[in-house]
Amino acid sequence: MQTVSAMLPMLTELAQGIAAQFGERCEVVIHDWSRPYDSTIVFIANGQVTGRKVGDPGTNLGLEVMRGTSEGGHRQNYVTRTKDGRLLRSTSIYLKDDEGQGIGALCINLDISELMAAEKALQGLIGLQELPPVRESFVSNVSDLLDSLIQEAEDAVGCPPALMGREDRIRFIALLDRKGAFLIKKAGEKVCAYLGISKYTLYSDLEEAKGSDGDGA
Repeated sequence: MQTVSAMLPMLTELAQGIAAQFGERCEVVIHDWSRPYDSTIVFIANGQVTGRKVGDPGTNLGLEVMRGTSEGGHRQNYVTRTKDGRLLRSTSIYLKDDEGQGIGALCINLDISELMAAEKALQGLIGLQELPPVRESFVSNVSDLLDSLIQEAEDAVGCPPALMGREDRIRFIALLDRKGAFLIKKAGEKVCAYLGISKYTLYSDLEEAKGSDGDGA
């Protein structure tokens, strides 16, 4: 069976070549999904672009692929934004084993902030206007990733936990489940504390949420 660990020497050479080609503004990351999600990064070049290092977690997009709520096809030339507001043009290549199961990812994040601030003539070269926005969280620890997913779910529901009715709460939990939040270790404890509910209530709501699509339709 193919594993990221077995392919790592080849993948590392490829990642180093890409980083060398595009320079210090190009971050290249290798994720191994056989590892706990709080430490999937096994190689990173130019980690200063997103402030990450080896041993840091994956992003929300990887969770969605693992959870099966996002298509497993490669994502190319999408635009994301870092915490400090810089724009990245990104590509995520998902690695699969012989059975077609996702085992990791090779991700390229090119900082285009300075290009975007340049003269209007560069806009056509970058082609940003034709690219759909994608919400991706670059974090250095899995707790921050879970916080981001919780905030995203709350924004979608439209009210804080104190004002959520049962239907709101179930939709909130369904959204987290679709995003793969419960694949994160001890996510249940954090969600319980955030909502002010027991584990029993969470598991009961989660079972009901699994029958929902989480989009409120």
